[in-house]
Amino acid sequence: MSSKQVNRRDFIKIGGASTLALTLGSLGDTSNLFTEKVQADRKEEKVLKFHSDGTFKVVQFNDTQDDERIDRRTIELMEKVLDAEKPDFVVLNGDNITGGCDTELEMKQAMNNVAGPMERRAIKWAVTFGNHDEDSTPKNGVDEKKMLAFYQSYKHNVNDKGAKNITGTGNMNLLVWDAKGKKPAFNFWLMDSGRYAPKEIAGQNFEGYPTWDWVRFDQVSWYNETSQRIENRFGFKVPSLMFIHIPLWEHRYMWYASVDSRTETDHTRAMNKHQITGERNEDECPGPINSGLFSAMQHRGDVKGVFCGHDHINTYAGNYYGIMLGYGGSAGFGTYGLPGEEKNRLRGARVFNLDLNHENVLKDTHMVFAKDYGIDLSPNDQSMDPAPLPGEKQPAMK
Repeated sequence: MSSKQVNRRDFIKIGGASTLALTLGSLGDTSNLFTEKVQADRKEEKVLKFHSDGTFKVVQFNDTQDDERIDRRTIELMEKVLDAEKPDFVVLNGDNITGGCDTELEMKQAMNNVAGPMERRAIKWAVTFGNHDEDSTPKNGVDEKKMLAFYQSYKHNVNDKGAKNITGTGNMNLLVWDAKGKKPAFNFWLMDSGRYAPKEIAGQNFEGYPTWDWVRFDQVSWYNETSQRIENRFGFKVPSLMFIHIPLWEHRYMWYASVDSRTETDHTRAMNKHQITGERNEDECPGPINSGLFSAMQHRGDVKGVFCGHDHINTYAGNYYGIMLGYGGSAGFGTYGLPGEEKNRLRGARVFNLDLNHENVLKDTHMVFAKDYGIDLSPNDQSMDPAPLPGEKQPAMK
């Protein structure tokens, strides 16, 4: 595409310039949209609890990945999943927005779009960050730290500012307590897997290698030490799930039960060995360096599953040497999917059923898809005007 051509997002922005000007005018001075004071740490330790029957449900949305004019079907999917599954907790697991936001206001509108479905239903939720969340930052100056503060400002968000003095934004754990709030019964690890690899290390570039980022050693060390502290405090290892955006190398190994050999025979063996379900339609895209996180989790023995996004048309999960590894697919209709008419066939979300009566607490996990709810899967653009911001006057009915 020539630099003089206008894509559909730019066309919409140009066509809606007068509307945007009116919106900005109605809000007054927008220079401090991201400078309002946000409580440093809003997380209450016992904010999440199991039900009296020992159950707890989680929904993972990945790669909503759109700007302020989000495809309406992304919101429709989120709302229908939430209404059908009635989860106790939701994770927006990275690439929540993309690079189309030109201003701070548009960034705020884009984030508000994906926060809205949980807020309207009073469901507790949290975010991790992916490689695309800061794509708009060079234009508008809103980095992940400011995004996190904005997400925290919502009533039902349970993110805190995250661990200090380690790589990434918002690395944290979140305990889920038993119904009486006497002891933790489960734990969530929310990790920032970064964006892109540096241009070079030790004078060597990454030509020929994957150029995504990876969980760094200080983050692995933080997980290991925090996991040990939790065990020391309560006297037992608290079973847990970890959410990261970019997959581990072990995700890549599992599908073929091999490092180098990648044949259908290998995959058939892997399906039986690792109890794999779901689809793999693109190569896994981890970073160029194996962080050692999987080894640390095996050593600690508390993490029962690691679930990612990033590769939109992979929906598989399996048991890799005692730890489930899996994908959440892509919930966003405004980003890439399968080729041609099948583009949106795998839009969906991942559901986790936790049960204290089950040996691993993680009883089961499965994907649900837009097609299950009768959502239009046409491979076209159905972007819509941004929803009103919190406290903003609703548009008049016509």
